[in-house]
Amino acid sequence: MAGENDLIKLYSGRILALAADIPNSERLEAPAVTVKKRSPLCGSTVTVDVEFEGQTVSAFGQDVKACALGQAAASVIGGAIVGVSLDQVKQAQRALQTLLKEGGPPPQVPFEGLEVLRPAKDFKNRHASIMLVLDAAVEAIDHYQELPVQDQSV
Repeated sequence: MAGENDLIKLYSGRILALAADIPNSERLEAPAVTVKKRSPLCGSTVTVDVEFEGQTVSAFGQDVKACALGQAAASVIGGAIVGVSLDQVKQAQRALQTLLKEGGPPPQVPFEGLEVLRPAKDFKNRHASIMLVLDAAVEAIDHYQELPVQDQSV
């Protein structure tokens, strides 16, 4: 188990700065899809609103009630997700999971800023909070992709 000094190092100045300044932290007025997710372990919750244009995220809003690590992840994602392909978002989710579970490489551009969360690898009880926004975004994408084609923005 990680010690108190390791936990203090985990909450680096960079993570705290990201947590204090979360882009796209306003909910969208009429999103194509809204997803709310909660981590049962820590109680963190996020609600994401997503709009799409074809196979691209065209607008994103989020309401984040999470620890500093979850907020830092939301900050990186909120600042990078608009204009990104749906496949890139799904790839970022898989890469972040691998980074946290196995110490794999960070997600690719434009989500490379999630590298800052590498020290959380040894804090498994924080992983769910860190993953919340990407998990919610991927769930929103899945809902969108299940819509009949005429209901999807082209």
